[in-house]
Amino acid sequence: MLTDAQCRNATCPPDKKRERLTDSAGLYLEISPAGSKRWFQKIYRDGKETRLALGSYPAVGLTAARRARDAAKLQKAEGQDPIQARKVEKLKAMNPAGDSFKVVALEWYEKQEPQWSEAHAVRAKRQFERDLFP
Repeated sequence: MLTDAQCRNATCPPDKKRERLTDSAGLYLEISPAGSKRWFQKIYRDGKETRLALGSYPAVGLTAARRARDAAKLQKAEGQDPIQARKVEKLKAMNPAGDSFKVVALEWYEKQEPQWSEAHAVRAKRQFERDLFP
């Protein structure tokens, strides 16, 4: 198991592509020759190894990385894929209003409105509200 001092003092030899310091349960600190240090968690999906990025050291310390590893393991135990769950969270954050038909239709309407005459824009919006949104 790693200590904070080992993480702080870790370096990568210039002749290596990267150095990995393993902690436990698939957690490791990857050090690049440039000096950047990042936490990763090994995850196995369909018999293949993938990795989940947990953050950069020292912004994410050893204990925080271990907590993130435990949270990812808990998600996996519940039958969720932690990598896929993170992608879904990112997509939800990009569009907080959601992906309902109304939101998408109004977004499309706003992009099209400058190209239309005023009468056509008013008629199109009225048709949306009368026929499609309910």
